Amino acid sequence: MSNHNLSRDEAATRSALITTHSYDVTLDVRDAEDPAVSGYTSTSTITFSAEPGSATFLDFIHGGVQSVVLNGQALDVGSVVDRDRIILAGLGAENTVTVTGTALYSRSGEGMHRFVDPADGQCYLYTQYEPADSRRVFANFEQPDLKAEFTFHVIAPAGWEVASNGVEELRTPEAGDTRAARWDFARTQRMSTYITTVLAGPYFKATDHWGVTLDDDTRLDVPLALFCRASLADSFDADELFRLTKSGLAFFNDLFDYPYPWGKYDQAFVPEYNLGAMENPGLVTFTEKYVYASRATDAQYQARANTLMHEMAHMWFGDLVTMNWWDDLWLKESFADYMGTLGVDRATDWDTAWVNFANKRKAWAYVQDQLPTTHPIVADIPDLEAAKQNFDGITYAKGASVLKQLVAYVGFDAFIAGSRQYFRDHAFGNTSLQDLLRALSTASGRDLGDWARQWLQTSGISTIAAEIVDDNGVFGAVTLRQDAIDPITGHQELRPHRLRLGLYDADASGRLVRSESHEVDVTGPSTLVPQLNGKRRPALLLVNDDDLSYAKVRLDPDSEHTVRTSLDKITDPMARALCWTALWDSARDGVTPAVRYVAAVEQFASSETGIGVLLNVLGNASGAIERYVPVAAREGVRKDFLAVLAARMKAAAPGSDHQLAWARTLADVSRHGDTELPLLRGILEGSIVIDGLAVDAELRWSFWQALSAQGQASRAELDRELQADKTASGREGHALASAAVPDASVKAAAWDSTVNSPGLSNEILSATIAGFSTAPGFLLEPYVERYFDCLEQVWAERSIEIAGRIVRGLFPGAQDLTEGMQPAEHPVLVRTDDWLKTHADAPRALRRIVIEQRSHLLRALTAQAAVG
Repeated sequence: MSNHNLSRDEAATRSALITTHSYDVTLDVRDAEDPAVSGYTSTSTITFSAEPGSATFLDFIHGGVQSVVLNGQALDVGSVVDRDRIILAGLGAENTVTVTGTALYSRSGEGMHRFVDPADGQCYLYTQYEPADSRRVFANFEQPDLKAEFTFHVIAPAGWEVASNGVEELRTPEAGDTRAARWDFARTQRMSTYITTVLAGPYFKATDHWGVTLDDDTRLDVPLALFCRASLADSFDADELFRLTKSGLAFFNDLFDYPYPWGKYDQAFVPEYNLGAMENPGLVTFTEKYVYASRATDAQYQARANTLMHEMAHMWFGDLVTMNWWDDLWLKESFADYMGTLGVDRATDWDTAWVNFANKRKAWAYVQDQLPTTHPIVADIPDLEAAKQNFDGITYAKGASVLKQLVAYVGFDAFIAGSRQYFRDHAFGNTSLQDLLRALSTASGRDLGDWARQWLQTSGISTIAAEIVDDNGVFGAVTLRQDAIDPITGHQELRPHRLRLGLYDADASGRLVRSESHEVDVTGPSTLVPQLNGKRRPALLLVNDDDLSYAKVRLDPDSEHTVRTSLDKITDPMARALCWTALWDSARDGVTPAVRYVAAVEQFASSETGIGVLLNVLGNASGAIERYVPVAAREGVRKDFLAVLAARMKAAAPGSDHQLAWARTLADVSRHGDTELPLLRGILEGSIVIDGLAVDAELRWSFWQALSAQGQASRAELDRELQADKTASGREGHALASAAVPDASVKAAAWDSTVNSPGLSNEILSATIAGFSTAPGFLLEPYVERYFDCLEQVWAERSIEIAGRIVRGLFPGAQDLTEGMQPAEHPVLVRTDDWLKTHADAPRALRRIVIEQRSHLLRALTAQAAVG
């Protein structure tokens, strides 16, 4: 497909040549409700300066260009349009170009996404651009450092709600068409193309406002709005979302000491969204999965609040001040991830924000940082395809973790003072790493050059373990050993860590509580801890207590024994979460057998008070059984785990989050084992009632998916369930359940619909892939070779979003180690290596996905081989 992969060098050349001033964009979507209409008229007028006599190009992925007018002269379209680039030559010092063309509606979530609600047949539109899909909607200079002011006009059905970054200035009937109206929006402040946005459709809208008196006694008033599909309005908790929004705006406005700069603050929850959310200034878009039509846990509500705060922080980090190029993506995402957690911690009623960060976000970073494709936080991003793939655990969670360390290093007040100066110095502009370091160094009085080199410009994760000389229950020499291999260079990258050692012992009631703690600076491969010499050895020595540093921790043997026998007795939620993480890392790394992690979950998970931690450890255990437990032991381990899940679900407090967590996990694990299926069917049919368990649409579909994957649900039953749940989520649930049927013809049809047919939307595609992949190995074996045969064609013919879902989701990674086989000898690993060797010139982004999936498989096979 036509989709130029803009390089960093091309972008640098263009930004050195031109300066953009303004855009005036008109989009005519009045016929969007007609499925036979594939596109809409897009007119973009751009003013910009240039070196006289020079040439450059515009970006526009289109369904046809009707006209290009440069400085009043109509250009020959056939001569200047080169696929998705429009060549502009003979430029003047000041220029105006107008491009009129047909932009295409999307079903992939890229550009202008069109969605028809199965609940009521109504049509909804929204845009999503990051990193470079505004060129699918209007002609522009698609790179973050060519900022401009934008004025949008939209022609749409008269009864719709329409919104954009700027406030609505005028709404008028469209001349000559009683069906349509025209919306004119106010000109924006200077911003990058990728954060412009348009929303249009019969959305439900709620309004409110927030305001504050500033230090100069002026009043800042910010209109607020919330949008969701009309069919979700009854489930839309607008009052709570407004409450969180006002708390966040008050917190960040005060923290950053820079008034919210974008006028209004709208938030829209939209269908089939590829991201959690996107920080479009003045109109933030979120996945509508955050509108809970079914029962949600407190952890889900807290995660939504974290995303809300994350996007709000972007109004300053990322929108007000934007990176020059995607190498410095961390300048916005790492900061927003850190600030999102900080906002939940300080501006809401939740007190477990940093516990959940340690347990989930950091765990994501740890996984990503052990892949052969890991990268420094400040990454090398040569082109747009690389940028698309670097929205990952390194850029977000590792970056945020390292910023948390930086705050401890320079002090919170200095960190915020430096951030405030950074906003004042670079408002509405673009920056790089050095600009931020300069502001933080000035505020803190510390030279951050070495810190940046060691933490931002290297790859990999440190592993820290305590080596203890025991003198009859008293600490002799205690040494912290650091191992840190950069996966890219293969060299040791020993970073400085400021961390805390926590000593935990039993109190009078038998609970494990912290008796004392000591802060230690770890440098180099080994660090002596003289503070502990001569102290009585505690039951648990917790390295990195309070989660100050970014590192994996190995428990010493005595501490590991305490954790495996008394984890439920640790009273501090953060300490407990860190111990869970240590056990999981040990299982993932093949240091200890995965069955021991599953056993710990069976023994202690019911005592875990934090619902976020509980959901995480249950998910880990489920994955461990299917990927890390040796095949010979798997059926027995799964059967025991299913029995525990069923018993815990029945014993949990009626209506509690914990009861729901056990039920959801029971359904997930039952996709692979049939021992508790009579219980699931009984609950669905009403013959078995679990007191307090809300068997709503989401839980019902998860039960049906388990039954279907085990061949115990008929097509008629699945179709009847869909008739009762004619919603978008119901359609996805049905697609997964239908593709999960363990039948060769079903798998063939699912493969064909995902690989060979472009008709599935992004979310239905993913659901179908998930159902296809839920199958016994013999049913998927015929598709191993087909997978490798189709890779380059899929990458060439699909958008990067859709191609990425297919390549990642269909990789044959559910493989087992047979007796006597070494992990590296597994046939699928050998076949993957052969493909990588013979396709060295395949697109780097495609190779990256295959390399990562290979790494995940090798890790699973290595874990299966673990003994001890």
